[in-house]
Amino acid sequence: MAVEHVGTVDFEEKVLRQTKPVLVDFWAPWCMPCRMFGPVLDKVAKETEGAAHVVKVNIDEEPELASRYGVMSIPTVLVFQNGQAVNRSVGVQTPAAVKAMLNV
Repeated sequence: MAVEHVGTVDFEEKVLRQTKPVLVDFWAPWCMPCRMFGPVLDKVAKETEGAAHVVKVNIDEEPELASRYGVMSIPTVLVFQNGQAVNRSVGVQTPAAVKAMLNV
């Protein structure tokens, strides 16, 4: 499954109402570390398909979501479980570190 882009309109449905863990990458297209992190997220999405969801939020298009979740630096990754943020990391991570955050 490909990494899906979500925004304020579908955040509740695609992230908060999911029963499986959801990894949310807060990023921006002008952010070089974010662009370097993209292939890592693609790999994790493929490797965890069926067990977790991976989505992206463009902070330029969705500043309200970034503010709501206290995103101060990007890339910031939050893992949501049952509608609650349960894990957070800032900066580029390895695929193994990202998968460990998901506990899958």
